[in-house]
Order: sequence, then C-alpha cells, then structure tokens
Amino acid sequence: MAPDATPVTAAIGFRVKSGWATAVILGGGSSPTLLECGTVLLSDPAVPESKQPYHAALELPEKEGKTVVERLRKVVERAAARSVTELLQQSKDAGRAVRAAGLVVGSMVDPASLHNDHIRAHALEGQLFRTSLEDALRSKGIPCAVFVEKTAYGSAATALGRSEKEVKRLVAELGESHDGPWRAEEKLAALGAWVALAKRR
Repeated sequence: MAPDATPVTAAIGFRVKSGWATAVILGGGSSPTLLECGTVLLSDPAVPESKQPYHAALELPEKEGKTVVERLRKVVERAAARSVTELLQQSKDAGRAVRAAGLVVGSMVDPASLHNDHIRAHALEGQLFRTSLEDALRSKGIPCAVFVEKTAYGSAATALGRSEKEVKRLVAELGESHDGPWRAEEKLAALGAWVALAKRR
C-alpha cells in the first residue's frame, strides 16, 4: 500500500467453531465486497486437547480437572490473540482498516443451566472460544457484535433494513468471486461482517 493511500474500511466476520473459526473480511458499504476468506486458529495444534478444553477434564478428579482447564484456557486465549494480531496485520498490509467484527456462534445458552456433563462441556467450550476471540478483538480496539446462528439472518435483515430473503441472496452472491468453498460457515461469517460493516458507516 502506498504511504498516501487511503485504507479501505473493512469488517471481519467469524463463524466460531471448536478450536477454529471461519473468517471473512468485507469492504465497502451498503453493497459490500468480499476482500478475503479463510480460517483462523483458536487453539494450538501443538496442544490437541486445546480444541476441547472442558472435554479434556471430564474424566479427571475435580481438582486436577480444574488445573487442566485453566491451563488449556490460557492456551486458547493466547491462540486467539495471536490469530487476531496476525489477521489485523495482514489486513493493514493489504491496505485495509478493520473497524468492526461480527461473530456468529452456535448458541449463547448459559452452561450452568445444563445438567448433562458432555453437553455442558460443549457449551463451556463455545463460550470460551467466543469470549477469547471477543477479548482479542476488543484489545485491539475492534468492537464486536455477536449473533446466534439460528436467528442470524433474521437479526441481520432487521439491522440492514432488508428482507431475510434478499440478505440470503446477497450473501450467496458474495461468494461468486471466491475461488474456495462458500458453504454455510463462510456465508454466516460474511453475514457477521456485513452487519458489523453497516454499523460502522
């Protein structure tokens, strides 16, 4: 990017999964353009159990389990911070100014309300990956909005002032310029980025 060039205003959308997230960067305004699409790590490949920190502790005595979870939480937090730092630097190098982020998650259920250990572990992990990503973004001055997958298109339609059908069509069309896959994960990440971008206009 030339020193006097004006950066392109952009937003990042994430579809948060267990240990990773699909990331989509959009630029523009009311009719956004796809700038980048890829995957970011929210866990450490050198520590495989960091993909499911709470599951790693399920069969352990309580005290030992808490120690394991705390260690793995820190691994996740470091991984998220590293991925966000790298993504923002790559965006800056490409002449983009990321102003906001939108995260799409599977659920926002309170893990404490769940009585099944395995289901609660999944909920705790979902919460951990979401909050670690949020914290990493906010530490860089990037505001975040969070959407639940089941209601994401409806929420986006309201925020964007468009019909849900139109939003789905436009999100699908965004992928036409992308060489790689444009599945549900990429579409939801793009949706999060679009809403975040619209709010920053």
